[in-house]
Amino acid sequence: MKNDLNTIDTLGTLLAQIADLTKQADSIKDELKDSATAPNGSKVFEGDMFKATVIEANRNTVNYKKLLADLGITEDTVAQYTSTSAVFSVKVTSR
Repeated sequence: MKNDLNTIDTLGTLLAQIADLTKQADSIKDELKDSATAPNGSKVFEGDMFKATVIEANRNTVNYKKLLADLGITEDTVAQYTSTSAVFSVKVTSR
C-alpha cells in the first residue's frame, strides 16, 4: 500500500471518533455498574432497542515472578519454555 496521506488522515479521524465513542460508552457502563452495585440495585437495564446486564465476576491474579522465585525456578529455566513471535501494531498520532 502506498503512503496515501488521505488514507492516513481517514484512519486517524476514525480512531479519534472511536476513542470518543469508547469514552462515552465507558461512562455509561460505569453508571450502570454503580447503579447495579448499590443496595437493592437492579442488574438488568432495558431500553427500547437494547437490554444491558451487569455481570460481576471475580478475577484471580498470580504473581508469577514471586511464585517462580519461591519454587526456586530460575529465569534460565523459564527461558527454555518461552517462545517469541512478532506482533505488529499501527500507532496513529496527530501531527
